[in-house]
Amino acid sequence: MPAALPPAPPELPAELERSGPALLEDEVVLAEVELADLELPQQDAKGVAFSAVRLLRVDLSGSRLEALQITDASLKGCELANLEARGASLWRVSAESCRLTGIQLTDATLRDVTIAGSRVDLATFAFSKLTRVTFENCNLAQAAFLDSTLESVRFHDCDLKTADFRGAKMRACEFRRCELEGIQGVQYLRGAAMSWVDIVAAASVFAGALGIGVIDEESDLEQPDDREHP
Repeated sequence: MPAALPPAPPELPAELERSGPALLEDEVVLAEVELADLELPQQDAKGVAFSAVRLLRVDLSGSRLEALQITDASLKGCELANLEARGASLWRVSAESCRLTGIQLTDATLRDVTIAGSRVDLATFAFSKLTRVTFENCNLAQAAFLDSTLESVRFHDCDLKTADFRGAKMRACEFRRCELEGIQGVQYLRGAAMSWVDIVAAASVFAGALGIGVIDEESDLEQPDDREHP
């Protein structure tokens, strides 16, 4: 099985102009800028593009940004909860200590993306294509990867409890030290790799998906033997 490839980092110029819009408009392009401490919740725009940008503590929560494009970007401490970005394209993006709870990235393309130390619970990546994406130390509880395509996607030290992988297609993906209790679509993890320690830790998850019951050997030893002896 091929090994998962790490994401490429963002390519940012040495200096960025510091500025910020009062609101986001259709087809607006923000390039080679640093946006810091901006409150931009509930925006509604189509075709917004960020290129070679650094976002620090920017609030875009609850926004609807269809066909959003983010290329060569570093995000830190940003608030993206409940952002709707159908058809988004993210390329060479890193997000650290961000809140992406409930973000909707459906029919999206994510390439060379790193998300670390962030809340991504209740997020939706349905029908999306993820290539060279790493989730590290993230809360992905109840995240949905329905009918998504994942290639070289790495889940490291993540909480994936009750995440949904039904219909997903995986190639060269890996799970390391993740919580997998209650995940849906266990059979769609085919194409992923885990360490032997992680496989053993998740044995009850795999057994449950296969309908295999657990025998309590101690209780069996305590039961009397009712079989007739000659």
